[in-house]
Amino acid sequence: MSVAPSQACLLHFADETDAARRLGQAAHLPVKMIDRHRFPDGELKLRLPVDGAGRLPPHVVLLRSLHDPNEKLVELLLAARTARTLGARHITLVAPYMAYMRQDIAFTPGEVVSQQVVGGFLAGLVDAVITVDPHLHRVATLQEAIAVPQAIVLSGAEPLADLIAQRRPGALLVGPDGESAQWIAQAAARHGFDHAVCTKVRHGDRDVAIELPPLNAQGRAVVLLDDMASTGRTLAQAARLLRAAGAVSVDVAVTHALFAGDALQALHDAGVGEVWSTDCIPHASNAVPMAEPLARALHSLLPA
Repeated sequence: MSVAPSQACLLHFADETDAARRLGQAAHLPVKMIDRHRFPDGELKLRLPVDGAGRLPPHVVLLRSLHDPNEKLVELLLAARTARTLGARHITLVAPYMAYMRQDIAFTPGEVVSQQVVGGFLAGLVDAVITVDPHLHRVATLQEAIAVPQAIVLSGAEPLADLIAQRRPGALLVGPDGESAQWIAQAAARHGFDHAVCTKVRHGDRDVAIELPPLNAQGRAVVLLDDMASTGRTLAQAARLLRAAGAVSVDVAVTHALFAGDALQALHDAGVGEVWSTDCIPHASNAVPMAEPLARALHSLLPA
């Protein structure tokens, strides 16, 4: 399906030009860049790419993956509010990585529930959200976290499973914690992989304890599969245990390659061989493109 250029366009920032080009081609949308200037004091000035009459199409797609989110949320505020004044009647946010979803409850008095705050903020800016594997815990659906009329969640589990089937046929899939159980089962079912899930006890951001489930890793190619990797410590502990249990190889596949600090080195030091990720966050490990599934989701929202 193609969309008339007069009816819709895809807006992006300079740092996501490649991702916008891929998505625009897949979705048959014209792609236009938002001009961004930073003043010496750090404030931002944006200019949206309007037509000769100073207008935007009625349907605007904003592409912004929200890793390193804080400044990007300000950009979205400025861009979305301005797009409304320039003719946009429907705004879709395509955020392949969605930030601030993990904190969905106050564990101590006075603690900010960032999911509620950021979710409410985004719901006040856009009409629809498309994202991939948001890190939800006690909230069952994205629409509960971001109360927009249309909220679409895609998953990297199956395309990552396709890659694993090519690179490590017959692999044993292992999830690092109980939260990954349903996601691991989805990936495993696609190609009939054996699968299991570890038990994790977290004592802090970088202090976690892992226990392997009952499994026979001896002589097996194992792939640790998760929705995201940040510090890499949980995956590294699991990799060491799997190596000690006789795994012939341990690789890692994740949807979101955050890999903060020395995370990637920590994985390799723990015996991890290959690391594969989707391109939701640009990283050297990107091996699975998500433009086509994102485009299919967009087609369900945009006019023919």
